[in-house]
Amino acid sequence: MPWAADFSDGAVKAIGAAELLGALGLVLPGLLGIAPVLTPIAAAGLFLVMAGAVVTHVRRGDPAAGSAPAAVLGLLALAVAVLRLGPFPL
Repeated sequence: MPWAADFSDGAVKAIGAAELLGALGLVLPGLLGIAPVLTPIAAAGLFLVMAGAVVTHVRRGDPAAGSAPAAVLGLLALAVAVLRLGPFPL
């Protein structure tokens, strides 16, 4: 991960923690049936993290293939957030 050299160790750990918490927030409310409103909130947070990843890759001049996974995951997270909070939540 060459992008990690541009950030401090604490920032990289914070990004990892945000991704982990977002993943848990997507899965655990549905599995446990507790506070399902956390799922779209976690999805929105993951979208923001992935949007930051795309911006980082573009600013570094990485090829499009470098930012594609983050872009796809970000769009999927956005879809979950919109579909869970929209006018007809799933």
